Order: sequence, then structure tokens, then C-alpha cells
Amino acid sequence: MLHKFEMHYPIIQAPMAGVTSPKFVAACAEAGVLGSIGAGYLDGEQTKRFIQEVKKLTQKPFGINLFVQEEPRIDVDVLQNARMALQPFYDELGLSPVQSVVSSEVFEGQIQAVLDENVAVCSFTFGIPSADVIRRLKEHNVYVIGTATTLNEAQCVEEAGMDAVVLQGGEAGGHRGSFTEPMQLIARNDLLQQVVGKITIPIIVAGGIVSKDDVQTALANGAQAVQIGTALLVAHECEISSQYKNAVLQSKAQQTTITRAFTGKPARGLANDFTERMKDAVVAPYPLQHYLTTTIRKESAEQGNAQYLSMWMGENSYLVQAGSVKDIIAKFI
Repeated sequence: MLHKFEMHYPIIQAPMAGVTSPKFVAACAEAGVLGSIGAGYLDGEQTKRFIQEVKKLTQKPFGINLFVQEEPRIDVDVLQNARMALQPFYDELGLSPVQSVVSSEVFEGQIQAVLDENVAVCSFTFGIPSADVIRRLKEHNVYVIGTATTLNEAQCVEEAGMDAVVLQGGEAGGHRGSFTEPMQLIARNDLLQQVVGKITIPIIVAGGIVSKDDVQTALANGAQAVQIGTALLVAHECEISSQYKNAVLQSKAQQTTITRAFTGKPARGLANDFTERMKDAVVAPYPLQHYLTTTIRKESAEQGNAQYLSMWMGENSYLVQAGSVKDIIAKFI
């Protein structure tokens, strides 16, 4: 894998949807790790443009991550109740409630963009794409990676014919890659121990990796590579808001929580007023909840109100330190 994708180190930059920018992905590739585009919220045309922007900034191979889409079953009552739960936030921010949510099919356009632009690596979250999609990618020599949060999911990824699997430990920030019920939160090292020897494809470990020790432990225990997200959020080249960056740097131990309130899918981020007040609220299924809360997040960012923002970060966010991508990677090796 290292040799194939011109990586100097067995490290993948986590593909964080809504966070990665072309500059950041290219900086990671140039620093000797595998840069990755988080394309979860892009349509086919935006995906293509993003890939082209990264290519202008680096000659190195890079990866892209797509969300496996399932058509949400729209229950009008659930949608109405989810909208009512968000009404106080619309009111406080002076917003009109989101009236219509349309979930559009973007997955096929994204796959086409990956094929047209010859992206080296394509990973998937929230499930397993169809056999046809996997076949088309492999025919174009795309290296295909699945995401798993349990042994069973890792075995499903291998059975589907994917080339490698990202094992996402319970400590990981951002969306859980789970696609089987019930969702389980298994610590990174325990999950690796459960899976090693049970599958034959390469294993990439993710979740709360913030030190050289974490990397060495993962590699010594059977992982071929690690995936790092939160530690790179605070890189100078990462173009998130200063508010978000400071929240990561100022976070303390045990300040994160897993919530469905922002998107309808469970994700780990900084606990705040929104996650607290939405604890028992009705939440629409993904991606409808994502659309219902988009204006809330956007307006909160503009008003500088961190209490209603989704600030995804892993459990060990309090241990990370700012620096350039190169400086941060250097600490891991």
C-alpha cells in the first residue's frame, strides 16, 4: 500500500466530510501520507471539481470517501416532530423553519467522477456499495476500502470483495461508520484484537490516534496502517473556522458525546447546548435531519455561536496540538 500510493508513512488522513478542502488534502499528500477527500455532502459535479482542484495542487495519489446512500423512508409524522423539536433553535437564531427536505440521488454521479478522474483510492462509509459499483471501480484499478465498527461488519467488507477495511474504534470523532444494528462502540485496540486473524484483507485502524505510541501499538498488533482525523483538524492547512479549531484545542477530557441530532446518523463531537437539548428529541432519518439543521449550523457559524454547531472530534481531542501538517505527522513517526 505504501509503495503503491507513494506514501512515506503508513498513515491516512481521515476523509472528513465538510472539513477537507483541496489545499488540506494536497498538503497531507505532500507530507507523505495518503490525503483523502471527504465527499459525503457533494454531488457528482462538485465531486469532480474538488478532485480537479486537488490535482492542481499535488501530483501524488490521493483518496476519496463516499457515503453509501440509502433512500430514507419519509414518515410525515416523524418529519413534522423532528421539525418541531428544532423550532426553538430556528426561533432563537431568527430563521424560518426548513419547509421541504428533498433527498437527491448523488451517489452515481460521485462514482462517475471517481472513474472519470482516475482517483487512486475510494473508501465508503455507512455500508457497502453494490457489487456492480465495486466491480466498476476495480476495473478502473481503484483501490476500494470499506469501513467497519465490528468484526461482523469487517467480514461483510471482505466478503463484498473490497481491498481493505478501516476499523473505526469507539473513540473516533465524526460519523460512526456502522451499518448493522445495534450500533456498538468498541475501543480501537479491542476491535483490532477481535478482527486480526479473522479476515485476510489489510486493516487500517482509526479512532483516537494522537501519538507515536498509538501508531506503533496498532502496527505491532496487526494493522497495516492508521487513519488520523482529529489531530489533523488543528493543522494550519486545515481550513475549518477558527472557532472550530479553538474548540478542539481547548477541549478537555470526556467532553465529547455521540449524537444523531445534527444529521440523523450517530456522530461524535463536542457536547454543547444543542446536543444536550436534543438528547430525547425526535430526529428525522439521515440525510433529512442534515437538511433540517443546515440553516441552524450555518447561521450559528455566522453569529459566532458555538452552542449550535456540529464540531466533530474524537475522544482524545484534548491531547492534540496545532502545527503544520508536516509538524503534526512528524510527531507520529
